[in-house]
Amino acid sequence: MKIAPDGKRSVAVAFLVTLLAVPLFPPLAWATSLATLGLLWFYRDPDRKAPEDDRRWVSPADGKVVEIFEARHPYVGKALKVGIFMSPLDVHVNRAPAAGVVEFLDYVPGRKLMAFNEKASEENERFYVGLRTEEGPLLLVQVAGFLARRIVCRLRRGDPLTGGERYGMIKLGSKVDVYLPASVRPVVVVGQRVRAGETVIGVVEK
Repeated sequence: MKIAPDGKRSVAVAFLVTLLAVPLFPPLAWATSLATLGLLWFYRDPDRKAPEDDRRWVSPADGKVVEIFEARHPYVGKALKVGIFMSPLDVHVNRAPAAGVVEFLDYVPGRKLMAFNEKASEENERFYVGLRTEEGPLLLVQVAGFLARRIVCRLRRGDPLTGGERYGMIKLGSKVDVYLPASVRPVVVVGQRVRAGETVIGVVEK
């Protein structure tokens, strides 16, 4: 099982504690073994194959589509927002929906409301990533939640990304919002399950 780089340290510590507990305190070893297995599951990072057609944009996160509506943001202007809820059991790694160049990054501290709360996208801790794509600006928002205590984003301004490429994660899940350009037609519906880097969420209309 492939493990996300940001989870390897936690898994290694849990495994080491388990090894030490086996001869010293066996009952504790059972608990730490379960914790290690849980961390392996939480930080799994399976390979995904994005569509070869660059007109088909993929989901940035594993989870369930919880909202689709018109919204505004200074970076993209008027756009269609797709919100994806990531449960603690989903893969936590985030991926780029389409090819582009990073030109906007903004971290905003905030609250720890439950991710499905209507106010979470505007009041919770979050990280904005703006990509310049061939179809115009694309905005991704990693939103922390009640359980998720750390947002990871490895990007810098000027970094190029390909569609489906890993760019970060939200530890223990939460929510990712996507602001699609006007030329990209959504092909998902509220309630649909999606997989990061694989499920097509929008198609470029020419």
